[in-house]
Amino acid sequence: MSLQSPPAGTATAGLPHSAELEQEREQGSAAPPEAEEDGEDEEDEEEEGEKERDKLPPIPAACGAAAGGRGFSSHMPGIGKRSKKSVFYFQQFHHNYQPKERRHRKQKFTHTTCYTKHQKWDDIEKAKSSGDWKAVHDFYSTTFDSFLEINAVFKVDVNSPFNTTEDSGINAKFVNVVYDALLNTPQDVQKSVLKGIINGLLQEWKGPRTKDDLRAYCILLQNPQFSNTSTYVIYAHLLRQIAALTEADHHFLVHWSKKISQRRFKQVVDRLLQFISLRLFPAKPEEFPPMVKCTWWIPSATKVLALFNAANSLISPPIISYTDFYNSTLDHIDLMEEYHNWQCYGNSHRFSFCQYPFIISIAAKKVIIQRDSEQQMISIARQSLVDKVSRRQKPDMNMLFLNVKVRRTHLVSDSLDELTRKRADLKKKLKVTFVGEAGLDMGGLTKEWFLLLIRQIFHPDYGMFTYHKDSHCHWFSSFKCDNYSEFRLVGALMGLAVYNSITLDIRFPPCCYKKLLSPPIVPCDHNTLVGICDVTLDDLFQIMPELAHGLSELLSYEGNVEEDFYSTFQVFQEEFGVIKSYNLKPNGDKIPVTNQNRKEYVQLYVDFLLNKSIYKQFAAFYYGFHSVCASYALLLLRPEEVEILVCGSPELDMSALQRSTQYEGYQKTDVTIRYFWDVVLGFSLDLQKKLLHFATGSDRVPVGGMADLNFKISKSETSTNWLPVAHTCFNQLCLPPYKNKKELKQKLIIGISNAEGFGLE
Repeated sequence: MSLQSPPAGTATAGLPHSAELEQEREQGSAAPPEAEEDGEDEEDEEEEGEKERDKLPPIPAACGAAAGGRGFSSHMPGIGKRSKKSVFYFQQFHHNYQPKERRHRKQKFTHTTCYTKHQKWDDIEKAKSSGDWKAVHDFYSTTFDSFLEINAVFKVDVNSPFNTTEDSGINAKFVNVVYDALLNTPQDVQKSVLKGIINGLLQEWKGPRTKDDLRAYCILLQNPQFSNTSTYVIYAHLLRQIAALTEADHHFLVHWSKKISQRRFKQVVDRLLQFISLRLFPAKPEEFPPMVKCTWWIPSATKVLALFNAANSLISPPIISYTDFYNSTLDHIDLMEEYHNWQCYGNSHRFSFCQYPFIISIAAKKVIIQRDSEQQMISIARQSLVDKVSRRQKPDMNMLFLNVKVRRTHLVSDSLDELTRKRADLKKKLKVTFVGEAGLDMGGLTKEWFLLLIRQIFHPDYGMFTYHKDSHCHWFSSFKCDNYSEFRLVGALMGLAVYNSITLDIRFPPCCYKKLLSPPIVPCDHNTLVGICDVTLDDLFQIMPELAHGLSELLSYEGNVEEDFYSTFQVFQEEFGVIKSYNLKPNGDKIPVTNQNRKEYVQLYVDFLLNKSIYKQFAAFYYGFHSVCASYALLLLRPEEVEILVCGSPELDMSALQRSTQYEGYQKTDVTIRYFWDVVLGFSLDLQKKLLHFATGSDRVPVGGMADLNFKISKSETSTNWLPVAHTCFNQLCLPPYKNKKELKQKLIIGISNAEGFGLE
C-alpha cells in the first residue's frame, strides 16, 4: 500500500457538496455530511473554487525527522497540498449549516459563556428529567461555535495567557464532564457541536497559530464523537490542520498532551488507531470518500498519533504501554512494500508506516526483519552459486547454507573458529553438525548448539559475564584481556538467533539492548564509538540494585557529604584479586564529592560502570551482532523489541498453548491429557514458567505466540514411577500415563522444579 500526495489542483479532501448538506439538514440527520461524489462537474467547480482563499495552511518543510521516524516532526507528503475547491465546498457547508442570524456574528466573550462553566452542568441533569434540552443545546452550540468560545469555557482563567509548555491552562475536569455528558444528549445537540467544530476549522487564519488555537485543538481531539465513522470527514480535517502545524506548535501540543488523564489519553490513541484501521479496511466503503480522493487521511492521523507517542515517551513511567500504539491492522498490509518505499524514498516524497515505527507491531516487524534477512540470504547464496559456476566448478548444495561443524568437547573454540572463518556466510541459513554424530539438522541440532553454547559461555566460571542474583541478570565482566573475540561470538550468536527464529535463554538488562542500538546502523568510520548511550541511575537499578540504592541515598543525603562520606571522584574495582582505582574525571582522586557536585559524581559513576569500563567488551559484542543483523530494519525497533526478538516475550498464555499443542501417542481427549491441562492451567505463574523452561529451554514465548513453539506432548511407555522427561531441542514433553491427577501433579512439579536451567546459575 502506498499513500502518495495528490497533485496540486485535484480534489483531495472529498468534502461534501452544499446541496447534499442541505438535504442532510432538512432530514434532521445528526450524522455529518457524506463525501462528495466524483462527478463530471468537477472542472466547473474547480474554476469557481480557485477564487476562494485556502484557509488551511500548508505543512512546513521537513523538520529533520529522526532516522526510522522516531521523531514527530517529519515531513508528510500530501498534508498541506489542499485543493481550493475542497475548501470552497467546506466553506459552503459551514455557511449553509448556520442560522442566518449567526452567519455573520462576530466572535466575542460573553457573560453567559463565563457563567456556563460553573452553572450549565446542572441544566443537563434538569433536562434529563424534564425533557427540555434547550438550555443544554444553547450551551453546547455556543461552547463549540469557535476556538474563541472553546477557550472561554474550558480555560482555567480566561484572562491568563498560559503560554508555557508546562501548563496548558485547560480545565481538564470540566472537559471530561462536558464530553462524558455529550453522548447522552439528543442528536440535535450533538449535531450542533459538529457544526461548531466545522465553524472553528474554517476560521480565517492570519499569521501563526496562537496558544488559544492550540488549546482548542487539544480539547477537540478528546471529543468522543469522533469514534463514530459518520464524523470522519470532519475528524480528518481536524487531524490535517493539527498535522500541518509548525514544529514549535507541535512541541506545545506534545507537552500539553502528557498532562491528559490516562483514560482520556488512551481513548484518543485508540480513536486514532481505529480511524487508520477503518480507512485502510472500511466495513462499509460507501461511508468514506474513495481512497484516491483522501490520500492525506492516514498520513495526517499517523502524524497526530506520533505527537501522542512523543508525549508518552516523555514520562517515566509512560502514560500507557508502547504496545498500546501498535495497530494490528497493519499486519495485513503489504509490509515489504512499505519497507521498500521507506528504503527508497526515506522520510519524504512518499508516506510509509515505516517512518512511524511505533505503530507497527512487533509481530509485523519480525516479518519485515525475517523477509529482509531471507532476501539477503538468498542474494548471498545466489552469488556463491554464480561464482562457483563461473569458475566451472560443480555446484554444491552446502554452499547455500552456513554450515557449522563443531566438536562437543571444544564447543566454544570450534564455534568461534567456524564463525570467524565463514564470516561471509553468516546471513545464510544456519545448519549445525556435531563431529562424529550422524543425523541431519532439521532444527533440533541448531537449537541444541545454541543452548549448549549459551550455557557454557554464561557459566560464572567462564568469566565473560557476571551474574547478579538481586536482579537475576548477567552483565559484562570488566576484566581486561588481550582478545575480546569471544564477546564478538556472543553478539553473533544473538544475531543468528534473530535471523533463524531461535529464542535464547539470555538475561541481559534493558540497557544492553539500548546500547546495542547505539547506533542502529554500524558507522562507516571505525573510529566512531559504538555501544555508548545515555545511562541513568534507573539503568543501574536494573543490574546492581544495591549499589544503585546506595548512590540514590547519597543524592538525598541531608548532611555534609564531603565530611561524612569522604569520597573522591574515583571508583575502585577488583581484578583477579587486585584492587584497582580509576578516576572518573581528570585528577578525580584529588576532587572531593560534595553536596554541590554529587549529581555529577553519580552520573559519572553510572557512566563508568555501564559504558566506559566495558567498552571493548561491548564493542566486540556490538560488532558481532551487527555482522549478522546489519539491516535498515533495525531502525524500526525499540530496545524492548530487540529483547523480545532475542529472548521472547514474558507474557504467557497457557490456554493458547493448550490449543496449539500437538500429541504423539495421546489424543487430546485422553484422561492423562485432561489431567495435565487441569493441573497446568491451575499452576501459579512461577510454576508455568518453570514448565515452559523445562520443556523448551526458555520460559519466554516467541514473537508469534505460543503456536510458534510447536509444543508436543508424547506418551512415555516407562513406569508411572518415573518423572516426566523433556527434549528441549524439539520442545517436546514425554509424559507417562499417570493413574490420577494428584500423582501427575506431584511428579510434574518435582520434575520442573529440579531441572537445571540454561544460562542461569
